[in-house]
Parts: sequence; structure tokens; C-alpha cells
Amino acid sequence: MDSSELRIAAVVPCHNEEASVAKVVADLQAAVPGIVVYVYDNLSTDATSERAREAGAIVRRENVKGKGNVVRRAFADIEADVYLMIDGDDTYEASAAPLMIKTLLDGPYDHVLGVRRQDESGNAYRAGHETGNKVLNGVVGKVFGENVEDMLSGFRVFSRRFVKSFPAVSREFEIETELTVHSLHLRVPRTAVPVGFRDRPAGSESKLRTYHDGFKILKLIAGLARHERPVAFYGLFGTLAWAIALVLSIPIAITYYDIGQVPRFPTLFLAFTLLLLGSLAWTAGLILDGIRRSRHEAARLVYLRYSAVTDDGPRR
Repeated sequence: MDSSELRIAAVVPCHNEEASVAKVVADLQAAVPGIVVYVYDNLSTDATSERAREAGAIVRRENVKGKGNVVRRAFADIEADVYLMIDGDDTYEASAAPLMIKTLLDGPYDHVLGVRRQDESGNAYRAGHETGNKVLNGVVGKVFGENVEDMLSGFRVFSRRFVKSFPAVSREFEIETELTVHSLHLRVPRTAVPVGFRDRPAGSESKLRTYHDGFKILKLIAGLARHERPVAFYGLFGTLAWAIALVLSIPIAITYYDIGQVPRFPTLFLAFTLLLLGSLAWTAGLILDGIRRSRHEAARLVYLRYSAVTDDGPRR
């Protein structure tokens, strides 16, 4: 069995992309012969579905708004050996798909990230997006201890076992962050491939909201840090509470040593309260860390149910 016999599926989330979706479908079909392209129309009010169907895609609808909801639905519905995810706005060079798929198979890897590269004269990144992406990459790198090149890229290739072990709880554009973090905490074999990145075609409009989506992603990162690094997360608050309690207690201890009395009883009460809260925070962190390990073990067992995929086909 060679790579041409593998089931390769492309997932193309779309919302009002009638100006670009047909080209995305055609480019994928030309780049990867035999690929099955699924266009998920997410509450479009234009002719996205019609243009995609005319181009030869299988069109499905997701009536709950948000890219995360589309990916969640697609990963549950589609059965394939290799999954490719690409935005329907024609900003990514679909010609990179064969190299990304080959890289996945040769590894074998479970996650191949398309790292965006635009020409020096290009203006595909909207104002603030490139800087925001770098900041978010740095934050995730610090939280999870792994370097991330382009966390918000919408062009990726996955193995079946990655897709079927991915819980997909995000609703909107935070889905890329969740995909990245899933590959980090599960420690799956992963790599990155540079891909061309260009501006949207005429008549196509970006759905991203720089600050709104940025804050939502930061909120997701904070939530993921709480779930994936509970000792560090809760330990930070616990240590801070202990430090404040110590600062408040020292003058009281000195006064008690000098006169044998505690004239600032409310402050002493506050110090003891902070000491207790700090201890509770550390306890919560340690307990949640045990739960985290159990979750990771369960996710790993789900992941191991599926075989790796190579040029010779899925391993049995």
C-alpha cells in the first residue's frame, strides 16, 4: 500500500468565503491528487456553499458559530488516515500540502505545523497580528516549556491518532492554540514546515478581531495553564499569600517580643488567614496535578489505540 492509497481528507472551515473558497478547493485537488475536500460552511450568508460544491468539494454545514465548533464537528465526522486543515480564505499556499503530508509520513509525525512565511513586500499580516502572534508564541513557550513557531497558523496536517485523541473544546479562533497545546502536553511527534502566506483576494474580508480575539486566546492560555500546570499556577498564588503573611507577621512578632502583647490583632488574623489560603492553594495545586496526570494517561491510551501512518499505510 503506497501513499496514493491513503485516505487523505482536507477540512476547510468557511464563513462568507465565496470569493476564495473555489480556488482553495481547486488548489488542494491539484496539489494532492485523490484528496477529499470537506468545506464546512459556518453560517455563511453568501454563496460559499455553491462555489465550493461547484469546485468539487463535499459541503457540510455547521450551524453553531465558531471555527472551533467546525473543527470539533469535522474531526468527529470524518474518517481518514491523514487530515489536512486549511482556512478557506486563500491566504495559504496550498502547494505546500504535498511536502507537509510527506513530512508527516516520513517521520512518522502526528502534527505538522505550517509556519507562515510572507515576502518582504507582503502585507498579509494585519496591523498588530504578527506582533500579537509572537507574544502569544512566547507566552505558550514559557508556560509549557516548549518553543512554538506559529501557534496561530491555520494550515496543519495531522495523523488519525492525533485527531481522534483531540478533545476540541474551544468554540472560535482559540482552536489553533488548543491544537498546539494538545500536541505539547501529549508530547506527540511533531515538526514544522515553512509555507507561503499572502494577502486575501479582492472581495474577501477577514473575520479576525485583533484585540477581541487576542484577549480570548490569552484567557484560554490562562485556563490551559491552570489545567496543565496546576502546581505552578496555584503555587504562585500560594507563595504570594505566604509572603504577604510573613511581611505582616514580622512587626507583630517584634512587638510581642518587646512588650509581650499583640496590639494589632486584626493584622495577625489577616496574616493567619493568608497563611491558610496559601496552604490551601498549594494543596489544590498538588491535588489537581495528580488529576492532570490521570487525564494525560487516559489521553495517551486513547492516542495509542490508533496506529501510526507511513508511506506504507497505517501500521496494524
